[in-house]
Amino acid sequence: MNRLSPIFVLLLLIFSQSAFSSNTVRDPYKYFFNETWGDFHEELDHAKKENKQAILIFFEMDECPFCHYMKNNVLNQPEVQDFYRKHFLNFSVDIEGDVEITNMQGKVLKQKDFAFKENRVRATPVIAFFDLNGKRIFRHTGKTGGVEEFLLMGKYVVDGVYKKMSFTRYKRMQQDKKSQE
Repeated sequence: MNRLSPIFVLLLLIFSQSAFSSNTVRDPYKYFFNETWGDFHEELDHAKKENKQAILIFFEMDECPFCHYMKNNVLNQPEVQDFYRKHFLNFSVDIEGDVEITNMQGKVLKQKDFAFKENRVRATPVIAFFDLNGKRIFRHTGKTGGVEEFLLMGKYVVDGVYKKMSFTRYKRMQQDKKSQE
């Protein structure tokens, strides 16, 4: 029996690793968020050069359980990461941060002032999309319902639907289409 135990453990490890490999998740700070020096004015030019549709800013704070939910269940999914990296530059801003950044207009201020004073972020997470001129075009407060809703939010911005209707109406229309299929 002692000889079978190491073999059994090895087989169990191999099986468990292959069972979990289909649920691959990736670090959102490496695969979702883009690196930045905090100069969003400069990032607008960078986004234009890379033919992105917009810039996404994920306003968060350390103690926020909904921010952790988003990073551990949505932003860590390869499908989400690939879609968002293709269409947007994605950045994280700590709403309590004292680090100086440069806003979309070139003004230097602390992260917390950029969040609170300039973007009125009072609850987290806030997912804000900015066009390539630095104008906020869509804002969502709170966690999403999951991967599907977050991808739908990205498509809402990419396809320019935000110019025609609210996200709630768009989401309802997409759900109606799905139920009719």
